[in-house]
Amino acid sequence: MNTFKVSVQETSNKAIIKFEVNQFITKHQSFEFKNIDDAKPSPLAQQLFYLPFVKKVYISGNFVAVERFDIVEWNDVQDEVAQQIEAYLNNGGIVITETEAPKKVPVTVYAEATPNPAVMKFVANKKIVTALFEFTSIDEAKLSPLATELFHFPFVKSVFIEENYVSITKYDMAEWQDVTVEIREYIKTFIESGKDVVLPEAAETLEKTSAQKDSNFEALDDVSKEIVNILEEYVKPAVASDGGNIQFLSYNETSKNVSVLLQGACSGCPSSTFTLKNGIENMLKQMLPGKVEMVEAING
Repeated sequence: MNTFKVSVQETSNKAIIKFEVNQFITKHQSFEFKNIDDAKPSPLAQQLFYLPFVKKVYISGNFVAVERFDIVEWNDVQDEVAQQIEAYLNNGGIVITETEAPKKVPVTVYAEATPNPAVMKFVANKKIVTALFEFTSIDEAKLSPLATELFHFPFVKSVFIEENYVSITKYDMAEWQDVTVEIREYIKTFIESGKDVVLPEAAETLEKTSAQKDSNFEALDDVSKEIVNILEEYVKPAVASDGGNIQFLSYNETSKNVSVLLQGACSGCPSSTFTLKNGIENMLKQMLPGKVEMVEAING
């Protein structure tokens, strides 16, 4: 069985801390509990209310948010609470009792065109994964029940899944105007059913967890770290809105060449590959003078 890991995330509200879990703990549902009686549907929330400083518990997707009374500071107790939640989950503790949880969750999914004519983005009103995944064949998609099912459509070439959307690249055998409605409804029905979009162990198996990504980042040289930070801050938000992603691959200190991987809508579109490559190259040359000569953009 896959191990639950819990990390502490601060929020803009000093009274509230988010305890983020490395996999989903509810079936795309959200619950708020104001006291121990209110928390009857959630044995986990009830346990947290035994802590005298707990004022409210909010459970959603892959996190538990807790609001505290002013009798303590989070710095003094947050690690202990994280360990308690982690131990509870790993001991098979119930998060929400099935009888209390509605079987179907209202989900909306809308289709959005991308700059790549071969790619359509299907956006949900729920968080559907905790990390980023790209699958280019049905064999690769074993860790994703949704991607596996989508590959049964003969026109699906690749599937890219981000926090709240799925980008699909199609073969030329079909036109989006003929298949968009069918795919949108298929994804909507799949999410509503409460099935796993990706398997709980997918993030860890593919080294996508926050801890694994942090560890990989720390192993990089200083220039590579600077490049990753620039991509994260200036490039990724823009390409994510278009249904794609940029992933840092490598930096060669001798040749000063940078390699990046283009995923989702960024991949396979000649114009976007050229535009992105030049845009990233110019940005890195400007922000890291003398350290970058060329950017190589590889299609995922």
